[in-house]
Amino acid sequence: MLDLKLMQKNPEIVRQSLEKRGSNIDVQEFVDLDTRRKALIGEVESLKAEKNAVGPEIAKRKKAGEDASDLLKKMGEVSARTKELDAELTEVEAAEKEWMMAVPNIPHESIPVGESEDDNPVLRHWGDKPEFDFAPKEHWELGTELGGLDFERAAKLAGSRFSISFGWCARLERALAQLMLDTQTDQHGYTEVLPPFIVNTKTMTGTGQLPKFEEDLFKLTDDRGFYLIPTAEVPLTNVYADEVIEEEQLPIKFCAQTPCFRSEAGSYGKDTKGLIRQHQFYKVEMVNFAHPEKSYEALEDMTAAAEKILQILNLPYRVIELCSGDIGFSAAKTYDIEVWLPGQDKYREISSCSNCEDFQARRANIKFKPADSKKKQFVHTLNGSGLAVGRCLVAVLENYQQADGSVIVPEALRPYMGGLEVIEAK
Repeated sequence: MLDLKLMQKNPEIVRQSLEKRGSNIDVQEFVDLDTRRKALIGEVESLKAEKNAVGPEIAKRKKAGEDASDLLKKMGEVSARTKELDAELTEVEAAEKEWMMAVPNIPHESIPVGESEDDNPVLRHWGDKPEFDFAPKEHWELGTELGGLDFERAAKLAGSRFSISFGWCARLERALAQLMLDTQTDQHGYTEVLPPFIVNTKTMTGTGQLPKFEEDLFKLTDDRGFYLIPTAEVPLTNVYADEVIEEEQLPIKFCAQTPCFRSEAGSYGKDTKGLIRQHQFYKVEMVNFAHPEKSYEALEDMTAAAEKILQILNLPYRVIELCSGDIGFSAAKTYDIEVWLPGQDKYREISSCSNCEDFQARRANIKFKPADSKKKQFVHTLNGSGLAVGRCLVAVLENYQQADGSVIVPEALRPYMGGLEVIEAK
């Protein structure tokens, strides 16, 4: 959520931000609401002052045995009008809050202005694309032929956009997640967390999934307002909701492997085959609570930590910077890491690392107390995939495939695979 004072004092900054994002949200709606809110407060205060001024006169008349009915009638009218204004003020404040909750973050001044993903600049490449003397297969062909992936039986159990992994494939996905967790905790200073996979409405609101993106979520069908998490970013970021962190504790860095559940609303017809876009998948997520003065340094470090996994696995990738028209709702700046998939002959996103600045912290009320000041400040929150496990499995299968249909196990994963070097059909 944006700073209310910024909206009130300089709505033009927000208007320009929304224009860069290509948003059709009208800032004038907020200006009109806030103008009405201020007018209502002024009128209520004036009526209360009038009531306070007349009160002693009524008491004086009653004490003297004089008639005070005219004043009592007038105060009854004032009380009725005050009640009407208070009710309208409550409605206006609720509408103003609803408007504020729907407005995305302000993009950082350094990000490129653009309309869509086509305008995202590539910052760097890493690794060499593998060269094959045969036509490379896509991961769903490899996984199925090698007996590790089964989409038909998964559809029988749950419907489309689900999969079942057997044997080597289940172990390979577990190995990838373990490698990611070990790397982020041992080399990059993250603390591993195992959070709930079901959260409440307040938690979803804190990170920006609600109210705007409810159709993308799986909501439990009871009346308690519970949702399955779409990413571990949601519970991890809200660990410190409504709390004050001491400055010396910053940065706080969490990572977690969790299942992620997404309805994929609006994605019908996209990536219907394979593991790229599923309703349930696993991801290792990184979350950082950073000092505002150091959050952009933390963004570079987080992106490097995500890249490290691909470097360990020797998977070629590129890093792009999202433009203003493609950046996420809560983010101020985002880097996407895209891994090369030879079977699809294209790069596909495998990680997205974002600095949300104080946008989520305002929604979740997460502050820190500077050592040299009594005034509390909002922390900056960052999040990034380190990495999407299923998509990493896709990349391993497609980049390490052999002409005979087998797949070489990357050296870094062999200790997690019981020493297995090659995946072959049985």
